[in-house]
Amino acid sequence: MNYMLVSLLFKTSNIYKNNLELLLNHIENVPSRSIVVAPEVCLTGFDYENLEEALDFAKSATKAIKKYSTDKIIIFSMLERENNKVYNFVKVFYNGEVVYKRAKARLFRLGDEHKFMEEGSDDDFKIIEVDGIKIAILICFELRFKELWEKAEGADVIAIPSWWGKPRSEHFKSLTKTLAIMNQCYVVASDSQNEECTQMSSIVTPKGEMIFNGNSPCLKVPYIKKDITLMRRYLDVGIE
Repeated sequence: MNYMLVSLLFKTSNIYKNNLELLLNHIENVPSRSIVVAPEVCLTGFDYENLEEALDFAKSATKAIKKYSTDKIIIFSMLERENNKVYNFVKVFYNGEVVYKRAKARLFRLGDEHKFMEEGSDDDFKIIEVDGIKIAILICFELRFKELWEKAEGADVIAIPSWWGKPRSEHFKSLTKTLAIMNQCYVVASDSQNEECTQMSSIVTPKGEMIFNGNSPCLKVPYIKKDITLMRRYLDVGIE
């Protein structure tokens, strides 16, 4: 049985527990063997005025999401403190565990992220393999950096949890589609439905077909490994 690719689109409120319940509801209602990508910091938003509360919430949220990750791969980011420093960590949940964690390496200075959190390292970026699927993750603004595109080469699925600004909606569409075409893989982009964001999520196929959520909070597209293999054989650009 193949996996299902799932891109979520929903609004983050200022009540953290409601956001978590909404996310868990979406996760619960997708099929087993799904790769679920949710928006960046979707549980709290960039709630700098209540940063300590947001950081504390990460602990209980992580524990709750682990319980919902049986036979599902769940990808999104959350604000969290580590070694007395604040980071925006992307996490990959699978079968009750966090199997990968990395701090956002390129902070969005236009949004003052650098004033509230530390930057991660490019060295921590890697393709991970979960249940036989090679996955790379670009966190929102990281999508703009060619050095990270190179590190993602060879992935079967590139996940992009985002909080992408509405004025740059066309950039989001163009970059995600181009990334899928260049890497001949699936790109699963999840953005927030909050007013300041693009309010659109999508999945791009290895052929470059771009499928949008529209008004649906949960977009599902079958993951077909054969489509990646055939595309890379048909147009051999050196990706293995």
